[in-house]
Amino acid sequence: MKNKIQKIKLKCLKGILIILFSLPAARMSAPDIKFAYVCAAQPVNGYNRLIDALVQVESAGDTLAYNLSEEATGAFQIRPIRLLDYYQRTGISYILADCYNYDISKEVFLYYARLTGHRDYETIARNWNGSGEMTLDYWKKVKANL
Repeated sequence: MKNKIQKIKLKCLKGILIILFSLPAARMSAPDIKFAYVCAAQPVNGYNRLIDALVQVESAGDTLAYNLSEEATGAFQIRPIRLLDYYQRTGISYILADCYNYDISKEVFLYYARLTGHRDYETIARNWNGSGEMTLDYWKKVKANL
């Protein structure tokens, strides 16, 4: 009897790679012997789709975007008042020019996204934009980019 691998199946379930090997059985009536190897999954940021859509609405993905009338800076269009609030809450002091750095802007956004306590994209996006009825139009734009 040869111990030769007959079939190899690759499946990816929620980021976990499972490899199943089927070996021939000793007798025809015996079931196949299966071995499973599980590899560690990579972490997934649940906000990535929202971030991509929001950045598209805010700045069309331009990390060097600047809105003079609001003094909003970077891909996420962060305003000075947001940075002041972020500093008061976290103790981390960024200046407006730091918001041209995508990673810093993303850090600030994610802080507020998690702070909302909501996991739904609409609440996070509307809170990011401000308050009131005008955020409904903003959400429609973000939703169209999801």
